[in-house]
Amino acid sequence: MFEDLRWFGLRWDEGPDVGGPCGPYDQSQRHSHYLAAFERLRGAGFLYPCACSRRDIRLAASAPHPEDDEPVYPGTCRNLPASYGTGRPCAWRFRVSDGETVRFLDGAQGALHFVAGGDFGDFVVWRQDGAPAYHLACVVDDGLMGVTEVVRGADLLRSTARQILLFRALGWREPKWFHCPLVTDATGIRLAKRHAALSLRTLRGQGLSPEELRATWS
Repeated sequence: MFEDLRWFGLRWDEGPDVGGPCGPYDQSQRHSHYLAAFERLRGAGFLYPCACSRRDIRLAASAPHPEDDEPVYPGTCRNLPASYGTGRPCAWRFRVSDGETVRFLDGAQGALHFVAGGDFGDFVVWRQDGAPAYHLACVVDDGLMGVTEVVRGADLLRSTARQILLFRALGWREPKWFHCPLVTDATGIRLAKRHAALSLRTLRGQGLSPEELRATWS
């Protein structure tokens, strides 16, 4: 991945391969940071244990949801006591305030808002296998590394609303946001491994240059 990104023309000042003042940069080495944030959220009452499987949620969820986002959690385990999570494997969810509107200004999309309990529901921050979930890991890394602007795909806009709630709960200043349009194929489907999409490595192997690719995508 590093090789392909450099071939494409990207350069970075910090990272797993070059070091920097905010290391370690491999998430596998940052477990203590994630655990500390999890314990802080749990101690403040933001989290509750959840025994539901993905299949349980899929069967219980009645509201439609975007293909690139998860179903709204139906609240099955909302009333479980925190003690339920002692001595047994379970996930931990962040309890959202139903009806709360999360607003933010996106550098590409403009002013946006999402409603908790409607556009997204209680979300997992700690998995059953004892690992941090995506949203918590992102917020902890961005918060502790002093990230000031997050640039990523427009398919993660709802994820941003969730992560803003985590930033607020942890008392950290949220970064600025910029969600880029996704690169799609000729039929308008976004490039993804599950669709056997072409990789940067494959395009490179076909003899295309970075300049040709950038000209096509812009």
